[in-house]
Amino acid sequence: MSAVLSFVAPPPGLAPHVDFALTPVDGSDGLFTLRAVDDAELRLYLVDPSTVLTDYAPMLTDEQTDELALSAPEDAMLLVVAHPAADGVSVNLLAPVVVNRGTGVASQVILEGQDYPLRAALS
Repeated sequence: MSAVLSFVAPPPGLAPHVDFALTPVDGSDGLFTLRAVDDAELRLYLVDPSTVLTDYAPMLTDEQTDELALSAPEDAMLLVVAHPAADGVSVNLLAPVVVNRGTGVASQVILEGQDYPLRAALS
């Protein structure tokens, strides 16, 4: 599944870009690249958290679901930003990327009041 995502606001550190291509990484279930449409060198890795974590169940605010026009939980695709490093890979569970599956509208949201780490090591 490759898709073009349109963010409601530039993801942190990626301004002024709002349009990105989301592409699965061959041979890596649940791993995606997110590249700016206007600058293919600008890339992030995103992970489907259901492929690497068992207890990740963030709650979105009404404002976040309204902004993305989500009417049911199954309308949302949840992804987390991966940070590869010499000592392993960590993921940002505090600020997931939420995508409306039907429209491709996306946002990187902050999960306020939820006890998720900014960098959770993957084992």
